[in-house]
Amino acid sequence: MENRNNVTEFILLGLSKNKKVQILCFLFFLLCYLAIWLGNLIIMTSITCSQLINQPMYFFLNYLALSDLLYTSTVTPKLMTDLLTEKKVISYKNCMTQLFTTHFFGGVEVFIITGMAYDRYVAICKPLHYAILMNRRRCNSILRASCAGGFLHSLGLFLLTIFLPFCGPNEIDHYFCDVYPLLKLACIDTHKIGFLVIANSGLMGLLIFVVLMASYFMILYNVRAYSAENRHKALSTCSSHITVVILFFAPVIFVYIRPATTLPEDKVFTLFYTIVVPMLNPLIYTLRNAEMKNAIRKVWCTERFWKRKPMI
Repeated sequence: MENRNNVTEFILLGLSKNKKVQILCFLFFLLCYLAIWLGNLIIMTSITCSQLINQPMYFFLNYLALSDLLYTSTVTPKLMTDLLTEKKVISYKNCMTQLFTTHFFGGVEVFIITGMAYDRYVAICKPLHYAILMNRRRCNSILRASCAGGFLHSLGLFLLTIFLPFCGPNEIDHYFCDVYPLLKLACIDTHKIGFLVIANSGLMGLLIFVVLMASYFMILYNVRAYSAENRHKALSTCSSHITVVILFFAPVIFVYIRPATTLPEDKVFTLFYTIVVPMLNPLIYTLRNAEMKNAIRKVWCTERFWKRKPMI
């Protein structure tokens, strides 16, 4: 593969060439990254150390928090490092690795969100069959299917990119290695490959988004017959899920649904689903969720009390 390339490394142009802007961006993304780790670790610990882990919704939320951590960690540390260095370089092998891992964990996250939507649909629209349809075996199967789906999605993009010849220039107008900026640097006509990328990412994202929104509209239609208390609980849960779906899928569709072109706005939209959404997810899933807030209070308050407890 490498003997077809004159390029052994890429230069990432990043977000800005202004040094002051870079320092401000570093501080902002450092706070975001710390918030991502803190928020998602609190969710994971609170779920695994409480009875919530036995409920399918929180089983998926636990793994969504894990995928958030892994997903953003494929991009954010490198971004922050480059903001402090003069020359933002990434080797060819590391670039391909970043491309694969970013889309793998991003794909896993998409399918876990889909699994969570299916769980809410069964819980609200088929409550009498919920215990049978969403048993632990089914949840594990959905989780394995999410990993397989993320792998196939990422492998498709990786194979489309890894065999491309790069003859120069080697400047990527982005802050990480993504498929469209790499197609722009290839020495061959990538028009047809661009349509394959649209099918793999853009159309897939659009299709999943439509299915998810349709499922939530069906849920909202069915909750009309519920009591006021149960209706409020269902609406509160679903509103959190719908918020995550819109925040994640809207920028993804914007970036990948069009032909293989890059726009200046792409960097902002990509920041949104690689950093901002993983940071907001813990807040979205806990602010209006009484069970989650009670679990956090119980796990962490008990832990603090245990540490302060005098030894006998």
